Amino acid sequence: MLLRLRLWRLGWLLLAALAAAPALAAAPATPAAEGRFDTVVVDAGHGGDDHGAKGPRGLLEKNLVLDVARRLARRLERQELRVVMTRDADHFVPLDERTRIANDAGADLFVSIHANASALGGVHGIETFFASLEATDESARALAQRENLAFGAAAGGGGAADPVLAILGDLLATEHLADAQEFARMTQRRLATAEASRSRGVKQAPFVVLMGVQMPAVLVEIGFLTNSAEEGRLGGDPERERLAGGIADAVASFKRRQDARLGFAEAAGKRSAQ
Repeated sequence: MLLRLRLWRLGWLLLAALAAAPALAAAPATPAAEGRFDTVVVDAGHGGDDHGAKGPRGLLEKNLVLDVARRLARRLERQELRVVMTRDADHFVPLDERTRIANDAGADLFVSIHANASALGGVHGIETFFASLEATDESARALAQRENLAFGAAAGGGGAADPVLAILGDLLATEHLADAQEFARMTQRRLATAEASRSRGVKQAPFVVLMGVQMPAVLVEIGFLTNSAEEGRLGGDPERERLAGGIADAVASFKRRQDARLGFAEAAGKRSAQ
């Protein structure tokens, strides 16, 4: 509650400041913003001592999402995209390092992959998030708080409030939120199509990992490990390949749209026809 109050107050103060000085509202230009869409950062959540969620059969989120992230990376590379992974092994990567990797790469898109958990074993489905000061609902707020606290605890810091407050200015100043929402919708449509994968929709929440990057950014919760049936599907190659393929298809569509907006419509059209 205290964190939400601080976020709300700071949000209004920052909005007022940006309104008074509109020149400050523009996000700094990155190399990716000057040319064709070509770089995607794939962020596998958790890692190392931070196991994330755990299923009743013992499947750990950190291992699941790393495997899906690797499969996604291979598919994106086949699309002739440059892929940068925030981690490609079982180790913990601090929040500031994840955002530094993404921003230093001058990436065009940031995709963070996670798996969900619930105290209610029957809860299941896929949901895709983009960053916002206000959460869509209480469950989205609680999920963001849980993920943010995982960063603070694993890093040995003072909790999630400090990094959130430190990057609120970047969130409010960024020009990428509309693009992030668009890509989140593309991703959700492609992932939540299987009969067993009920769509929980596109949502917004104050995820720290999405706020520090200067590019469109989404966080995909690929299912609930605490649901035994969903854990079973996520433990197998077919579902992992389906998820990686769905995200890769969304990236391809998003790339075509972004290239067209930047004046590369002819090149994008030729590639999509191949």
